[in-house]
Amino acid sequence: MRTKYFLIILILSLFIYDCKAQTTGKKNSPVNKNLYSTAKMFINNKPYTRWWWFASVIKKEDIKDQLDWVKKNNFGGVEIAFIYPVKRDPKAIRDPWLGKEWQGAVEYAKLYADSIGLGCDFTFGTLWPFGGTFVKDNDRTLIWGDPSFKQLLELSWTHPVAGNVLNHMDKNAFERYANVMGNALLPALKGSTSSIFCDSWEVETKRIWTSGFDSLFYRRFGYDIKPYMDSIYTKSNTGHLYDYMKLVSEKVINNLYIPFTNKAHQLGALSRVQCNGSPTDIISAYASADIPETEAMLYNPNYSKIVSSAAALSNKRVVSSETFTCLYGFPAKYFKKEQTADLKLVADALFANGVNQILWHGMPYNPKGVDSITFYATVHVGKNSNFIDELPSFNNYLTKVSSQMKWGKTYSGIAAYLPIEDGWIAGEYPKELQLPWCWGAYEMRYVDFNQELEGYHPLWINNDFLHKGKLKNDVLWVNDLPFYMLYIDSKFLDIESLKTILNLAKHGFPVCLKQTPEQAGFIKDDKFRILLSELTALKNVKREFNLITKNKPLVAGENIPGFWCRINGNSAKIFFANPRSKKLTYPVSYGQSFQDKVISRKIIINFKNKSYPVTLNFEPYQSIMITINEKGKLTFDDIKFIPKIPEQKQ
Repeated sequence: MRTKYFLIILILSLFIYDCKAQTTGKKNSPVNKNLYSTAKMFINNKPYTRWWWFASVIKKEDIKDQLDWVKKNNFGGVEIAFIYPVKRDPKAIRDPWLGKEWQGAVEYAKLYADSIGLGCDFTFGTLWPFGGTFVKDNDRTLIWGDPSFKQLLELSWTHPVAGNVLNHMDKNAFERYANVMGNALLPALKGSTSSIFCDSWEVETKRIWTSGFDSLFYRRFGYDIKPYMDSIYTKSNTGHLYDYMKLVSEKVINNLYIPFTNKAHQLGALSRVQCNGSPTDIISAYASADIPETEAMLYNPNYSKIVSSAAALSNKRVVSSETFTCLYGFPAKYFKKEQTADLKLVADALFANGVNQILWHGMPYNPKGVDSITFYATVHVGKNSNFIDELPSFNNYLTKVSSQMKWGKTYSGIAAYLPIEDGWIAGEYPKELQLPWCWGAYEMRYVDFNQELEGYHPLWINNDFLHKGKLKNDVLWVNDLPFYMLYIDSKFLDIESLKTILNLAKHGFPVCLKQTPEQAGFIKDDKFRILLSELTALKNVKREFNLITKNKPLVAGENIPGFWCRINGNSAKIFFANPRSKKLTYPVSYGQSFQDKVISRKIIINFKNKSYPVTLNFEPYQSIMITINEKGKLTFDDIKFIPKIPEQKQ
């Protein structure tokens, strides 16, 4: 009952706020948009599905039919993604890309979605990286040493005609691209708030380049990078590689990700962004989005901790995930044979890493009465899905957990420094860690917290947010998140990061420095060793974790399941994922979720100076949600969903 009254008050408050905004002309400001986003996602926690529109003639009756089906099966909305023709047929008849007919179909989809209470988001282009036939050669992506290089956007809406992939380090190029896409989508961005979407990085990163990069590099670092570019990834050039990556990161964040969010606000929309795979300081990149989004299973669920940390640090309530991509392997093994219990294993792993909004991957556009058109790298969402009988109830489960995991704010205590310097300097991954779409350690795919932090619910942090934090009574406040210590396990540190860390430590902030780092970058500063000596000499800086931490872990015990905690004042909600989902890796084995016995874990929850001994009994396929209320009472919430017993195959 309290929740119902709260929602009524919230909606009335937003209505009043909206009226004031209209009179002041500030409705579309970023601050207001974030408020609307929080309200929207708090009320509608249902999963969305990506909806592939194959290049064709899009008909209103088909749009209506599929959106009605989406509504019936307890989805909360769709993300329309514009791709190649069915069967990649070069002769396929289609609405002209961004033309009047295309605009009319997109606008109708949004209007009809609004009319039946569904959200409707849009991919900001055709296919995945930004680009297209209207991107001129002067705006195309570049690499060092090959002036004739062209990365073409193939298999897009205009297939077989391929356009240029956009230069993602050129703000002016992005603005020209965004003006075309924004004007085309503008009629559909009326009504309820939509998000425009930027997918994970699929632009060539080896020796990525842009006009003026060399002169800007010289001004920043004091030497010419050009003589090193041909061999930039060799072990002899690690210092040069770090400097190069540092500037690439700044260029991508400042010329793509921040302008993308600004453009979304100008259009009256929100930005939803996957920064995974981008050559950036990944925390700062994700923090620039209104809705940071991760991906699974092409990224292991543990990677999502970086995304959810960036969201928490930048005060973003919603952390979404493109979910179930290539569940059993690439492109789509066991296609149309997917099992709900395996899907739940992935979703629960994501919830335990901070995700709180699921986007299915996904649903192909099909004419009314048809469900034969498919997408090649997905779990099939449609009328002939293998799990169709379970879909409405499974979506209800995803909704229930998503709602709980948007409550309050993320729990914080230990800030763990993300070793971005190590990733940039490492260059290429060892062959055994590379994938066809992943070669560079800059992606931070396999980074995870040290074992001794298990139970403490740490969040990743970078220098940007350490520098922005405010120290008060030996507690570092980053926005509204309190941290009582900093944990660093890096082989290398940027001198600017070292200066920030030393300043915090000098003022009493506890630091666990697991190893003695070297300076990142080519030109070394003699001050680095002096600063490092000052840091290690402080009494509140130690190598041994058990000597520096004063707090008990949030969760203590052996074989702790994956978990995530949200707090609100003196209350907490903790989601414990089924132990079979812990450290889940790509690909999931068919029937990997199979469980025929209760799995028990004895733990102690330490919250607000009180300890709660708890036995977690995980029934087959179940995860657990615990609430501790403001009076200190602990209860188990009902989040039970029983899938069909999965079939196992070797």
